[in-house]
Amino acid sequence: MEDALILGAGIMGLSTAFALDAAGYRVTVIEGDPVPNPRGSSVDDHRLIRHAYGASLGYMRMVERAYSAWDALFDALGERPYAETGVLALAAGAASDAGWIAASRRSLRGDDHAVEDLAPGRLANLYPWLNPDGLSDAFRTPRGGVLMARRIVAALARHLEARGTCFVSARATGIDPARARLTLSDGRVLEAGRLVVAAGPWAPRLVPGLAARVTPSRQIVVYLDPPPAQREAWAAAPMILDLSEDGGFYAVPPVAGTGLKIGDHRFSLAGDPDDPRPATAEERDGILALAMPRLRDAASYRVLEARACYYDVEPEERFVVEPLSERCVVMSGFSGHGFKFGPLLGRAVAAALADPARMAALPRWAAGEAREQDVAA
Repeated sequence: MEDALILGAGIMGLSTAFALDAAGYRVTVIEGDPVPNPRGSSVDDHRLIRHAYGASLGYMRMVERAYSAWDALFDALGERPYAETGVLALAAGAASDAGWIAASRRSLRGDDHAVEDLAPGRLANLYPWLNPDGLSDAFRTPRGGVLMARRIVAALARHLEARGTCFVSARATGIDPARARLTLSDGRVLEAGRLVVAAGPWAPRLVPGLAARVTPSRQIVVYLDPPPAQREAWAAAPMILDLSEDGGFYAVPPVAGTGLKIGDHRFSLAGDPDDPRPATAEERDGILALAMPRLRDAASYRVLEARACYYDVEPEERFVVEPLSERCVVMSGFSGHGFKFGPLLGRAVAAALADPARMAALPRWAAGEAREQDVAA
């Protein structure tokens, strides 16, 4: 039985550990804090999965395979921490055929996904919490939903531990890709047949050249308590994607006991992932300024919490999943949209580590630039 080391116990590291374990490897996962790590990019109440991707056909088409990978993972875990909500996409300002919402509509319909156009005048009747003033375009799709991120990471870690995966609590201070070797903060050196570096916003510190391509980015999320009169409508709401040119936001409805969450689509491209995670008042108010104009009776919403998470951002939001050697792969650059592909990318990396042909195809496929159907078989 061959050994494999995984640096990072977020969704990418654990999904790859899951796939390597299934392939017969003896797996060790290294994580600097307890799992689920509250500072990890994967550990918030939720992450979203949806087909709407603007003009990015590669990623749009990967989503269906991602759903299949999630189904297999949930079957193995014996639970399904997921809520189907559908998607409501919004745009303000002058209607444009060049914008994200128009490109998403064309791409979705081109692949026969159901898309219902919504005139701004209908929105207030359908969604009583929404202020439609200034909106110029909208559509909704029935497919799409909320992955309960923290629950998934915790369940996956328990599953792997029960199957014999070893979890090591330490930070890595150096990597040797050619030898598939990690140097740890406590002085230990670990080596295996395979090494996967999935260290989120900490990876650019460790991987030579990665800092020139991937930037840690401090992102703020705010949790709200809706006014009593709107709680029932919010509980049945779709996810909201407002990608207006003047600075949009996303909203996650309060599903499965979680809160109503809003966040910013833009990247700060600033900060250090070891910084304190509570949001400042200025950071909080910046997110509220984006979202509150879209909410009817906005003054009645109560802020429950505002905190930071960190993304690892590639300038074109393309995933960096590449070999560093024949024995080592880096997984990075997942921005805010990588979580939905975790189990699919884990399968792909496990397959590539066993097959040089798949390894050669892996980077372009992970970057959404190709449709190699055998990469993630």
